[in-house]
Amino acid sequence: MSLPSPVPMKLAPLSLTRIAADIEAGRTTPEAVIGDANARIDSLDGVIGAFVRRASADSIAEASAATGPLRGVPFGVKDIFDTFDMATEHGSPIYQGHQPLADAPLVAAGRLRGAAILGKTATTEFASMDPAPTRNPHDLAHTPGGSSSGSAAGIAAGMLAAACGSQTGGSVIRPASFCGIAGYKPSFRLLPTVGMKVFSWTLDTAGLFAAGVADVALLAECLSGRELTAQPLADGSGLTIGLYRTALDEQLDPVMAAAWETAAKALEAAGAKLVDLPEPAALEAARAAHGDVQNFEAAQALLHERTMHRSRMGPNVLAQLDEGAAVTPEAYDAGRRTARIGRKAAAALFDTCDALLAPSAFGPAPKGLATTGDPALNKLWTLTGNPCVNVPGLATPEGLPLGLTIVTRFGRDRTTLSIARLLEDRLQAR
Repeated sequence: MSLPSPVPMKLAPLSLTRIAADIEAGRTTPEAVIGDANARIDSLDGVIGAFVRRASADSIAEASAATGPLRGVPFGVKDIFDTFDMATEHGSPIYQGHQPLADAPLVAAGRLRGAAILGKTATTEFASMDPAPTRNPHDLAHTPGGSSSGSAAGIAAGMLAAACGSQTGGSVIRPASFCGIAGYKPSFRLLPTVGMKVFSWTLDTAGLFAAGVADVALLAECLSGRELTAQPLADGSGLTIGLYRTALDEQLDPVMAAAWETAAKALEAAGAKLVDLPEPAALEAARAAHGDVQNFEAAQALLHERTMHRSRMGPNVLAQLDEGAAVTPEAYDAGRRTARIGRKAAAALFDTCDALLAPSAFGPAPKGLATTGDPALNKLWTLTGNPCVNVPGLATPEGLPLGLTIVTRFGRDRTTLSIARLLEDRLQAR
């Protein structure tokens, strides 16, 4: 594919918290916010390619008149989540024109709370590794990451204030890092995956995107009914932050290594104590087991597609499924045992610290659209089910975003979001 020369864009991400406050105070209306977002999509998406289809005029009119805490919030739905009023094609020609009868529960929750679902966002095929045509709004010659490509790019370009995605390896945290936005992968099963195309039933995790950490926390609270927002931490006093060191660190781009150090120093300056945490052997083994677990399950979940529609599938997802078909049940069971041991080891990490700080990716978004980047740094926390937040705020000298991940104990999602917001605030104040 021939790529355009980088086109500078005046990126203006939409703050969900600001939209909600402005509507509540009468400074704007849902209709005005939705109209502005649709106009921005009309203007930009022909170049960025975040959307694969748009909501109907009737749906937009209903959303403009909706009530609830998310009224007027422009919302994008990754095209592996069912929608009753738009086709759900999973990024695959096999499902061209496929029309579900009902919304996935996560989508239904958004509508119920007033969100304006403006369209379906681009995904890699079956949320695997065959890239979508979406471009990174920060530099059109670079990938936005995947598999939640359109959701992340739509937020970064200011076409959306909220979006849902999914992560089986690194499909929320990595694109959030590449696009310079907040990405939240909750504790496993905190958000429903019913009505979402299954790839790996023990790993698939629904996640969320928004401009900043406070925005994604409010979105998660509204959709889940859980108390996930909190008053911003005044400082980091009393917090112990573990710098999670692994053998993969040798592959870090120097600019990402420097960003990691900058973020660590920002938390230390806020009053947090820093400790180095070398990766335990049990967690190194768990990361290595991710592939067998994921691919074995994917080969079964997509058995019909793999056997009946091989010629219509992308080369990367087909290779992944064939690899999974070659994994024996014994190897899969061994991988599950390794994962279970890894989850216990992950819990033990937080006996000595409150949160971990780690890079969200090896570096900035790679150039070209032939890859969505390497998810290796994200796979472990998907396998263990720990909550993660990508924190934006740093970038290369060329302006490509660099994200850092905050990880906490399973089920401590509010803590994850609070510490992530503290880090984001301190990075913005630099």
